[in-house]
Order: sequence, then C-alpha cells, then structure tokens
Amino acid sequence: MRILVLLLITLLTCGACKEQHDHKGKTPLVEVDGNFLYKEDLMSVLPVGLSKDDSILFAEHYIRSWAEEVLLYEKAADNIPDNVDVDKLVENYRKALIMHTYQQELINQKLTKEIPEQEIADYYAKNKELFKQESPMMKGLFIKIPLTAPQLNNVRRWYKSDKQEAVENLEKYSLQNAVKYEYFYDRWVSVADVLDLIPLKVEAPEEYVDKHRQIELQDTAFHYFLNVSDYRGAGEEKPYEFARAEVKDLLVNQKRVGFMEQVKNDLYQQAANKKKIIYNY
Repeated sequence: MRILVLLLITLLTCGACKEQHDHKGKTPLVEVDGNFLYKEDLMSVLPVGLSKDDSILFAEHYIRSWAEEVLLYEKAADNIPDNVDVDKLVENYRKALIMHTYQQELINQKLTKEIPEQEIADYYAKNKELFKQESPMMKGLFIKIPLTAPQLNNVRRWYKSDKQEAVENLEKYSLQNAVKYEYFYDRWVSVADVLDLIPLKVEAPEEYVDKHRQIELQDTAFHYFLNVSDYRGAGEEKPYEFARAEVKDLLVNQKRVGFMEQVKNDLYQQAANKKKIIYNY
C-alpha cells in the first residue's frame, strides 16, 4: 500500500509540474508551495542495505521531515521581526566560516602538532595546580588466593613490601596459587577498578583505601591482599602520565593562537606598508 501511495504521489507530481518547472533532469517526488523534493535527492541519502519495509519507513520519515522544514521556513520567513537583518547575519556567518576554514588549512600546513617531550614535562612541572584528578588513582599490588592456598604467612609478608625480592617471590607464588595477581607499582590505576576486585564493605571505601594502605580481606572462598604504594585523591594534582595529553593539547592550542596572531599582525603590517589602510578621522 505504501509503495503504491509513493508511486502515485510521484506520478501525479511529475504530471502536474514537468511543464511548468525546469527540474534539470531530476524526477520530482514531492512539491510543497513550489519547493520540490527530488527522487534523486532521496535516493542519495537512503542508507545502503535496508530491507524494503525499512526503506519505505525511511523514505516516509525523510519526506515528512523535508515537508515540515519547508513549511516551518516559510512560516518563519513571513513572521520574522522587522529588526532582524537576516542578510547581515548570513554574511557575518559566511565571513566567519571562510576565515575559520582558511585558518584551519593554514595551521595544518604550517604548524606541526608535535611538541617536544621536555616542553610538555616543563609546563606540567610549573603548572601542576591546573591539572586536577576527577577521580582517585593509585599504585600498588593486588593478589587474590583461595582460602586453602599454602604459605599464607609468607604472602602476608611479601604483599606488604615493594622490594624486588618480595615482588619476585609473590610473582612466583601467584603462578601456581593465585586466582588473580595485579602488579601496578609502576603505573596509576583507577581506585574504583581496584575496589571492584575486593569485598570491602565500608561506608567510604575510597577514603578507607587511602588511610589503610595495606588491606587484607576474606570471604567464604578467598583471601584478598592489597598494598597501596601511592594514592591521589579526587581534586589532587593529576599524575604526569594522565595529564600529559591534556598538557600537550593546551600547548598545541597556545601555539595555534600565537601563530594566528602573528599571521594577522603580518597581514596588518603589510597592508599598512602598502598604504591599504586608510583612516578617515
């Protein structure tokens, strides 16, 4: 039924308007107050791979949206306040769009996005207070073993130390006995992710982890051991490895702004030297 309706609309529309309008080879599908939606335009936006029913639904929705947009535009055009200078707004937008496009092309051609690592590190060191943690992070070590695992006292001793010998002993032990072993003394991880690994039932788990850096827990099946070697709470300075991308983006943006300021200044000086700028006051 929908296909028949769509074809009927197409045939009636074409029959009524072909002689009055130059459609430049396109096939009119729908007309609203002299505005035409063409079959070719609809086909160009029709997603590939849709079933027949989905294609019909898409076409109906697209045609309805197109008609509503035409009608809303005409209504708005007839009722826009007299003090709104649309042509000026359009011209201002056109100028802004042209300048933005030119600036982006110029920046892409002339300015590299590469920033020396030392420059990033130096900026971070001088401006740490600008980069704050949104959520707590930590460094440390975690091991989960069954209640029946051997050498429990050794595990208690090893997990509390970040010395190489203790870590190696724990790593060897974990190969045969651990259900889960996570070493992150050398990197920052989310406290929330670590809390998901342990059955810590307290009111403020993040604060608890910060205050109790060595935690041993157990449930009906496992022992859980967590050693926190470093902790950064929400609102504290963000570690360099997490702030690095943000610092780099900031420096790239600063260079872009400085570059464009120089470009505008050069254009002004060139125009002034050629007496293209005339002051009438």
